[in-house]
Amino acid sequence: MTAAQPHPLLQPGRDPSGGEAALTWSAIAKEEPRYPKVSVAADVRIPMSDGVVLRAYVFRPADAAGHAVAGDFPAVLTLTPYNKLLIKGVDTVLNAPVFGPLIRTLSRRFDLTGTPFDGITEITRVVAGGAADVGAVNRHLVRSGYVQVIVDVRGTGSSTGTWDVLGLREQQDSLETIEWISAQSWCNGRIGMAGISYSAINALQAAAKRPAGLQAVFAVEGSVDIVREIFATGGAPSLFIPLWLTAVNGLKWVPSVRDLDVATWLRDRLSSPATDLLDLARGFVSGGDRRIYDDPYYDTIDADIEDIEAPTFVYGCWHDIFGGAAPDIYNRLALERGRGHKQLLVGDGYHANPGVGFGEPRFPPRLDVLERAWFDRWLRDEDNGIEKYGPVTLRQQGGGWTAHGRFPAPHAEPRRLYLSAVSSGSAPHAVADGSLHANADTSAGTFSVRPNLRSVISRDTTQVLAGVTAVLGGGFTYDNRFAEKGAITFTTGIADADTVISGPMNLHLLVVCHAPEALWAIMVCDVDPSGQSTVLTNGALLASRRAVDDELSLFAPNGDYTRPHHPLTESTLLPVPIGETIVLDIDLLTTEARIETGHRLRVDIFATDAPRFMPILPDLLRTQAKAQDVVIDAESPSFLVVPLLGEPGW
Repeated sequence: MTAAQPHPLLQPGRDPSGGEAALTWSAIAKEEPRYPKVSVAADVRIPMSDGVVLRAYVFRPADAAGHAVAGDFPAVLTLTPYNKLLIKGVDTVLNAPVFGPLIRTLSRRFDLTGTPFDGITEITRVVAGGAADVGAVNRHLVRSGYVQVIVDVRGTGSSTGTWDVLGLREQQDSLETIEWISAQSWCNGRIGMAGISYSAINALQAAAKRPAGLQAVFAVEGSVDIVREIFATGGAPSLFIPLWLTAVNGLKWVPSVRDLDVATWLRDRLSSPATDLLDLARGFVSGGDRRIYDDPYYDTIDADIEDIEAPTFVYGCWHDIFGGAAPDIYNRLALERGRGHKQLLVGDGYHANPGVGFGEPRFPPRLDVLERAWFDRWLRDEDNGIEKYGPVTLRQQGGGWTAHGRFPAPHAEPRRLYLSAVSSGSAPHAVADGSLHANADTSAGTFSVRPNLRSVISRDTTQVLAGVTAVLGGGFTYDNRFAEKGAITFTTGIADADTVISGPMNLHLLVVCHAPEALWAIMVCDVDPSGQSTVLTNGALLASRRAVDDELSLFAPNGDYTRPHHPLTESTLLPVPIGETIVLDIDLLTTEARIETGHRLRVDIFATDAPRFMPILPDLLRTQAKAQDVVIDAESPSFLVVPLLGEPGW
């Protein structure tokens, strides 16, 4: 047993709420700040080297009359495509004299847990958890002696130019914006970057380029491998991307009219009225867009995480649209874990509800509290102990919070659970009910599954829609039985001891396809004694994308894949032999989950999983809506490789 793993089942090595130090951080965030008000400068012009002008809100500490106070302060920068007017609108509502406190109070007290409407609470508690302040304007931070700068990226909001979606020119803009901030009289030259989603990715991109002055990053729900996480997971895009592009392209047509160069702004918008949207649509219909496949284009977007030197706090959710990105970012950071230069915090939520429950007993501090403590430590050199928090703090699915040293847990042992044709007796509702065992048996059989739409009502749909459908509860959150009526299931026996899953998983599967293409979608679930099945993780793979690059894959000590790396390039497509057996290795999103005594583990296998995974039209047509077979063969066994702590007796 090591300090990194204080207990075989990862009982908390430290209090996830942060203990005495976090009480101090929270108290600081509640006390009356040094400065009475916030001064807001709207539509501040930030000129770029190519003539484009970015527009920004600059929030500065102000006196009782609302005038910006003299002096230089550390600055916190957020770059966004979501229109700073919208962000300012959220800030205005949350800080309105009567309505703002009412919203914050209701967010803390509105709890429908245990009712048929418990999914609504999944979303409404996001304000109470501090994410709204991190994603909008952290006024308490500003009034405590920071300057916050929120900038429309080029081609969005009130900024001129053409939107360059996370591209090289936009990345250059980030560096030039940091340089501009450093030169302002109100900045002391110490800059942090913060934001959620796109803004977090932007911050990681900038930090990897090591600009002078950037000394800390607070990244909420960023991405590290955008093609595999959302653009073409397993070769199949998702509904999220066109919905997201539509929303951002719509928002970029809403400018602030104050001090606007209307002619230039309108010219730039007309030159790219719906950036990337039509190209991506054509790619979906024809397969001709390079973003359908992994491509050098993505190398220009994905941040070189290993090059980041600024202390970085990473937050993510197990069911975020970017899946297991946060642990991957943390592990790739070449910063000193022991000195607290990097921190990982992972919740059991969705993209739209970061920080849900934060600030409550036995939960981490609010996200805005953590943000303040992080910047106080690295931009003000305050010895507040935030570097000793965690450094890895996780919400175990099916369990509580744990705080320990590493992820995955270093003693989690990758083990095989073999798929068996013998019925588990636990899933009579499924298309077929097989079982999972620690030891291979001699059973044999062929189970067929046809494409169907039952998986639309599943946690996968809530994941890809950023959590919105969580308000519907039921099958969209914690009960997968409706979806399983369209799946082949393989289920373990009842666990006779608590067991923890920690890390990535791989499903090694022997299949037969009856068409030139087939989508294989996988969900891994925790089944409680009542029979309720809750999705813990998922993955998918088109049969033609089954090639594996061993140099980039991860392996168990026995040589099994724990994370097979599929190239997903057009040049590595493989033919799908009709009616012949082929082997697939399907990587599943990394997670940490507790399977309690009396529970079971289940693998669900689907032939479709829309809208989470939506093959492009040419691939969809090649599936011909034909049945797909899972083959159970003792000579060529199928198995789930799962990292386990504990002895469940399976």
